[in-house]
Amino acid sequence: MTSLTLHPPWLSFDLGEDMQVLSWAIHRPGLVWATRILWREVRNADLPLDLDVAAWLDSELRERAAEDAVTFLTSRSIQTYTTHDARVGDAHVFAVATTGLSNAERVGQRVERTGQSWGTINVALRSSQGLCEAALLEAMSIAVEARTTAILDAAVALPSGTATGTGTDCVAVAAPSGTLRYTGKHTETGEAIGRAVYGAVRDGADQWKASMRETDNAAT
Repeated sequence: MTSLTLHPPWLSFDLGEDMQVLSWAIHRPGLVWATRILWREVRNADLPLDLDVAAWLDSELRERAAEDAVTFLTSRSIQTYTTHDARVGDAHVFAVATTGLSNAERVGQRVERTGQSWGTINVALRSSQGLCEAALLEAMSIAVEARTTAILDAAVALPSGTATGTGTDCVAVAAPSGTLRYTGKHTETGEAIGRAVYGAVRDGADQWKASMRETDNAAT
């Protein structure tokens, strides 16, 4: 069972059971066990330059009795989150994304953004199938490839070329522990991961681009 609960500035992704979660999230990164993944929306004013962000977030999580959760930070409105559900054979993958591209980058290049707003792409997915550690790592590679493909297809132009992501993206892959060894693109699980992540991120990127056009139109 998978459920989402939105209580701004928080979004909660209930995994339905205790699962292994692989990520580089700001809170509980690495390979950990968790029952939920959280997003905390922030604004520039929430994070002054002298703030210890990790300590501040720890305090916020303690107030919610949520220290156990793998947690993202995002400046994208969490009310704009997007989801995509994919079933391929026995594989079922559910993906959730918040997609902001105000600090979009092309891999191997950097754009000077000092003093500007920051966005990010945060993606979490839940696999129904039990994975061994190696398969979980492969699942992460498929999820990142799908995210990148979605951003390339969204065609966000930069001085350095077409954007491939942002400077602060993060991905979390959750799955039960199991014996499945492979999750590459030739497998049902890999196909489902790619389809779910691509769909969630592409919808979010298109939504972000539409909001930017509305902002530009309002300013003219």
